Amino acid sequence: MTTPPRRDGEKERDPSNRVYAPDFLTELFRNPLDPGYGDAAARRATGSISRVRQVLGRPVSLVVLALIGFLFAVAYRETMAEEPSRATARAGLVAEIKGREAETDRLTERAEQLREEVGRQRDATLSGSQASRLRTLEAGTGLARVRGDGVVVRLADAAADQDGVTGGDAGPSRVLYSDLQKVANALWAAGAEAVAVNGQRLTATSTIRSAGEAILVDYRPVTGPYEVQAIGPRSMRDRFDESRAAALMREVARTTGLSFGVKRVEDLTLPAAPQPRLRYAEPPASPSPSASASVRPSGSGGAGSSSPGSSGPGGSSSPSGGGR
Repeated sequence: MTTPPRRDGEKERDPSNRVYAPDFLTELFRNPLDPGYGDAAARRATGSISRVRQVLGRPVSLVVLALIGFLFAVAYRETMAEEPSRATARAGLVAEIKGREAETDRLTERAEQLREEVGRQRDATLSGSQASRLRTLEAGTGLARVRGDGVVVRLADAAADQDGVTGGDAGPSRVLYSDLQKVANALWAAGAEAVAVNGQRLTATSTIRSAGEAILVDYRPVTGPYEVQAIGPRSMRDRFDESRAAALMREVARTTGLSFGVKRVEDLTLPAAPQPRLRYAEPPASPSPSASASVRPSGSGGAGSSSPGSSGPGGSSSPSGGGR
C-alpha cells in the first residue's frame, strides 16, 4: 500500500502535537466557580463599586425592611381583630351542639316511653301466647330491652407517650373499630344472645366502622373507654377467654399499654335497639323459634330470646383497613 503524496504547502502532522478539548466533568471540577462571580469579587476587592450604589443601597434596604414589618403588623392586627368573632362563633356552635344533643336525648327517652306504652297496649289486645311469642321475637332481634347474667369486656386507649426524638406527643395506642368487631364476633361465637357496645344494641343489620378517628356503631359515635356488654350462658366467659380475639387483645394490651379486661356481671340490662326502617317483609318459613331461658325481655315474665348465633350482628361487613 502506498502513502498518498502530500499537497504543496501541507506540513506533516505530528500525533504528539494534537490538542484534546477537556470533557465537561473535568472542566467543572477544574473551574467550579462561574467567571461572573470571580469578576464581581475582583471588582469588590478593587473598590470599583460606585459610591452612588453604596449611598442608595442602605436606604432602600431600610425601606424594604420597614415595609415588610408594616405588613406583618397589619396582618397581626387583622388576625387579633377577628379573634373575638371567631371565638363567639365557636362558642355559639358548641352551645348549639349541646342543645341538639339534649333535645335528642329527650326525644329518645320519650320514644322509649311511647314504645313501652305501645307494648302494654299490644299485650292487652293480644292473647297470652301471642304476646309471649312476640316478646321473644323482639328480644332475639334486639328490638326489646333484655335482662340477664352476662359478660362485660372493657377496652380503653393507652396513655399518651412522649416521642424520645422530637419531645412531642407520640400519640396513644388507640382502640380500633376492628377491635370492637373482633370482640363482638367472639362474644356471639361464645354463645351471647344479646350484645351492646357502649349502650348501643347490636342487631342483624348493625355496623361497627370508623369515620376518621371516630368509631361509629350504627352510624352513632361512641367514645372510650369502650364497653362491650353481652348476655348469655355462664360458659360464655370461659369460651370467650379461649377465643383468638381475646388472645390477640391480650397481646396488644401487653405490647402497647392498651387496656383490656373481661368480667362477669349478674343481672345485666341491655337497652332496645332503635326501630329499623322497614322496606319489605315476608313471613318466616318456620314460625316456631327456639326459646332460651338466659335472656329475659325486660318488664315481662316470659321466656328468654333465641340467640342470633355465632355469625351475629358483629359480623357485618366493614371497610378494609384498620385491622391489627
